[in-house]
Amino acid sequence: MHVPHLKKRLYIIIPIALVVAALTIRIVLFATKGSGGKRGGQAPAVAVEIDSVRFGPIREIREFTGSVYPYNQYVVAPKVSGRVIQIRKRIGDWVRRGELIARIDDAEYQQAVLEAEANLRIAEASVAESQSQLELVREQKERMESLKAKELASSAEMDAAATNYNAQESRYKLALAQVEQRRASLNSANIRLDYTRLAASRAGYIGERFVDEGALLAPNTAVVSVIEIDSVIVRSTITERDYGLIQAGQPVDVIVDAFSSRTFNGRVSRIAPMLQQASRVAQMEVEVRNDSLLLKPGMFARVDVMIAAKDKARVVPTKAIVSRGGETGVFMVSEGEAVAHYYAVKTGIVTPDLTEILSPAVEGQVVTLGQHLLEDGSPVLLPQSQSAASADSTEAAGEKSSR
Repeated sequence: MHVPHLKKRLYIIIPIALVVAALTIRIVLFATKGSGGKRGGQAPAVAVEIDSVRFGPIREIREFTGSVYPYNQYVVAPKVSGRVIQIRKRIGDWVRRGELIARIDDAEYQQAVLEAEANLRIAEASVAESQSQLELVREQKERMESLKAKELASSAEMDAAATNYNAQESRYKLALAQVEQRRASLNSANIRLDYTRLAASRAGYIGERFVDEGALLAPNTAVVSVIEIDSVIVRSTITERDYGLIQAGQPVDVIVDAFSSRTFNGRVSRIAPMLQQASRVAQMEVEVRNDSLLLKPGMFARVDVMIAAKDKARVVPTKAIVSRGGETGVFMVSEGEAVAHYYAVKTGIVTPDLTEILSPAVEGQVVTLGQHLLEDGSPVLLPQSQSAASADSTEAAGEKSSR
């Protein structure tokens, strides 16, 4: 019972579809004729942007990344064991060379000094006694030699006196040696006592504090670290490709994220004489003067090293450079023409913005946008032509609407 209605709908839909198809074909033919028919089968013009070949300064800069390290850093640690009874400094404090930082309980070491002093006095008293005995036996020996000369003493008595003198002389030398020994023990006790006072060996800032008062320390236990940051070192790595381009003494610019709007000036201080076999990179150190103390150890840093510079070079925008068949080139547009010609070029210094052209001596306008769609001799639509075409289209549309 619905068949008549279906046939009626088909009679309406089919004519409409045929009309739409015919209109579509006509529009496609018209567009094809308008875009290519007027050029007699030539390729359509490509809309491009251009810029001028010019002369100016150019700098080639390599950027490396690294970390900031203190110029000098050391750890203050005791050479003796004991309990910490005082720490005078906290992190960030300035310390002078020789300034006391911490003290260890020294009662035991003071007692050792007193004992060593007493032993030294005993040894010195023994020397005095031995010296007196030596003077006595010397007199006895001399008297015996006088009696022997007068034949009033026998040879045996003479030999006994000489032997007694030699023995006493040896005891005197032993006493002198014991004095030296006791004096050395006293010096050692004083040194160990001095080890209980931990002082700064160089001026700097307290970077870290590892223990608090009351801690029981073993020898060589770290108490604080001291850093020098009037100058800092930025350590980075350079690849084998850049190794021959960088030398010690080259100026560099250092930027850290904490002060991204500020540039710190430095210089390459050292380059490792070898490359690491696994990564093929070499260590590089950059020294930066840090009078402002803004650079802190541990900061991430970017290091810009200028490896080449020219004050006057023939340059083009880097985005104008294209690669064709393994060679580098540019598309040029002569003045008064709307045709792009390809030129193979040899480049020099390359930066993200500009590229130096060494040869040939190109002049004029270079294509900076749309060049990847071009071939040698391709017609182009320049920016001013695009503006004119847009104006014509707008005018034509206005006339049509007025009709």
